[in-house]
Amino acid sequence: MINGCYHMNKKSSTKDLGLTSNERLFLKNKSIFSPKKFIDLKPNSFRIYTFHAGFKKKFDDLLVIVFDKPVNFASVYSRTSTPSAPIIWDKINNKNLIKALIVNSGNANAHTGNKGITIIDKYVDYLSKIILCEKNEIMVSSTGVIGEIFDPKLIINQISKINKNNSTSILEASKSIMTTDTYPKVAKKNVVIKNRSFKIYGIAKGSGMIQPNMGTMLVYIFIEAKLTKSLLKKLLNENLENTFNCISTDGDTSTSDTLALFSLNEKKINFKINKNYQILNKALFHLMKDLSLQVVKDGEGLTKLIKINVLQSKSKKEAKKIAFSVVNSPLVKTAISGEDANWGRIIAAIGKSQEKIDQNKIKIFFGKNMVCQKGSINNKINLSRLNKYMKNKVIEISIYLQNGNINHTVYGNDLTNEYIRINADYRS
Repeated sequence: MINGCYHMNKKSSTKDLGLTSNERLFLKNKSIFSPKKFIDLKPNSFRIYTFHAGFKKKFDDLLVIVFDKPVNFASVYSRTSTPSAPIIWDKINNKNLIKALIVNSGNANAHTGNKGITIIDKYVDYLSKIILCEKNEIMVSSTGVIGEIFDPKLIINQISKINKNNSTSILEASKSIMTTDTYPKVAKKNVVIKNRSFKIYGIAKGSGMIQPNMGTMLVYIFIEAKLTKSLLKKLLNENLENTFNCISTDGDTSTSDTLALFSLNEKKINFKINKNYQILNKALFHLMKDLSLQVVKDGEGLTKLIKINVLQSKSKKEAKKIAFSVVNSPLVKTAISGEDANWGRIIAAIGKSQEKIDQNKIKIFFGKNMVCQKGSINNKINLSRLNKYMKNKVIEISIYLQNGNINHTVYGNDLTNEYIRINADYRS
């Protein structure tokens, strides 16, 4: 820090590297929430192939998944008005079944105009001929640097190496789609319905540019059961709001956010029976919650996870708007990074939402420590206990509006010098 400003070491700038290097992958400073043990498995109904195509200087940066048979799917995408070429391509082409998925990391293929679509057409056409499927049965995603054109041969040359003997595991798939992530994100749930068991598992990538505005980041979830397209859509819509749409690392929405569910057709179970459906629905919720929290716990440069509860609100919309106003406030995030229970910044962030509330009814707690009520400070604050609480890795802030009975919770993280270092050193 010099004169209150953060200064970069010029030698670390991506200007000194190739545009496609994206060298934030596998940072030395791992997230404090990095799992000690990673989930892994080899699927039965599809093959996973990962390659180093050259989008990044090292490590795998290309994922190709080929399903044994075309499968039903449901997907949601970023609501950005500047979508990437893959999102545009998928929305036009992916209407029925999916036979394959291609994901590259290190280059977002975003704001690349008609050239970006042409690039996709070329590598999709090549894969479709190899696996004998229609082009519209291939889903594509890209993540990384925005505005950069790449040669489709980077992907085509690797696709040519695909064979059944070099398929790999779900953990390797997760690693291959990482950009600024410091650890791969995998989750698995075992489901039992009437003595019939099957698995739900998925992967996600995400660390920065995370703000719920549809689906968030890149997320692919696989269900080992035969499900109709309409049922997949129902499951996705019912579980999106309180999982991937309740997290934020920095308030920015990516051009490339995609979330997809795939039915693997392995187990035939009657999900028209409500009890069966609810068992599946609950398991999917917990898996999506697990993955979404892995993402926010890997926020760029974080030292704290922030949980914001807005309670006793008059509507879900009001509670959600206030919760995100607080969790995205740079002043709140930096205060928590500095372990300062500066509740005045929370009051300001609540007001910034412009929701019609009575500030004299607001109560705010840090953990179990009430810091304000009845329009002013709580004079009975135990400062030593409060200061001790602020040293925790997880900071829970509860805001009671006392004007209704609706509650909503969102998750975020603090804002540190490391976040600035990472993003000042990233060409986008």
